[in-house]
Amino acid sequence: MPSDDIPLYERDRAAWHRYLAEGNARQARKRVGADVLIRDERGRVLLVDPSYKPDWDLPGGMAEANEAPHRAAERELREELGLHVRLRTMLVVDWVAAHGPWDDSLMFIFDGGVLGREQIARLRILDEEINDFRFWTPEQAADLLRPYVWARLEQALAAVTDGRPRYLQTTRDQTASPPTGPDIRH
Repeated sequence: MPSDDIPLYERDRAAWHRYLAEGNARQARKRVGADVLIRDERGRVLLVDPSYKPDWDLPGGMAEANEAPHRAAERELREELGLHVRLRTMLVVDWVAAHGPWDDSLMFIFDGGVLGREQIARLRILDEEINDFRFWTPEQAADLLRPYVWARLEQALAAVTDGRPRYLQTTRDQTASPPTGPDIRH
């Protein structure tokens, strides 16, 4: 059999890996953000007041290179508020279209559960990126968050209630909504 008929991955494994690395280097990269829905025993939602933007936000942040989204959210909670949690349940993933100076991104919300009084009392601001944190009712949160972040949070609260994760698309005009077309849930 001529060597050209033998697939590259069989005849030269190192060349095959170089070929894959070249293709990987040309593929698009996406920013990934991971936030956490944390509630208190009264059903209020934990929000943070970041120093680097004008609106309140969910706790969490951007994933580092090769960091899993849920691990990024866990790291951000430890670094910013001293909260140690293990996240397992993904509530929302939102594809955010390119806007302003930003390329498109994937934004996740994970369920951080309900904190008791003792856990809440141990929360501390540990990072200068955070000015304040507070638990707010969902109605108050709707007034404090940017509309597309509120839409994401509203869907996360619904996912906690019915156990069905949500996929959203935030468009250029910063409107978050479920995609139109056939149902993509399995």
